[in-house]
Amino acid sequence: MPQQSPQHRIGDAARLSGVSAANIRYYEKEGLLRPGVRGDNSYRFYSSADLHRLRFIRLCRAMDMSLDEVRRLLAIDAASDQADHQACATLDEHLAHVRQRLAELRVLEKELRGLRGRCDGQAGHCQVIEALHERAEAQDLPPQPSASALRHV
Repeated sequence: MPQQSPQHRIGDAARLSGVSAANIRYYEKEGLLRPGVRGDNSYRFYSSADLHRLRFIRLCRAMDMSLDEVRRLLAIDAASDQADHQACATLDEHLAHVRQRLAELRVLEKELRGLRGRCDGQAGHCQVIEALHERAEAQDLPPQPSASALRHV
């Protein structure tokens, strides 16, 4: 998409793209977006092409893609038409991560259901809290998310 003359201040760009001004600055710092052109008054200005790129980034992030995955897709997009299948490979990698995370979440759900089952509402004290204290004492913690599950944090 060709770069057009900048016309939107950062607040307008945030509103029109759905990306906060803080995230716009962060994406600039991370190299996902070229820094906005500075006007004489030092305000940042963004073009319609910048807004489109921000929406693209927001969409990818809404699909829980890491910044590295977004960066890869942006690089593929900028490369050429010959790189189309590289985007599929990036998506396949992300899909594998999502499937792994779903399996981890199923284990977590089972753990939470078991914990919730400890509460019948009849005892004079909360059995859920008691069960958490028992686990903390026994170091019987729920499974921790894998390193790949934490990559989006």
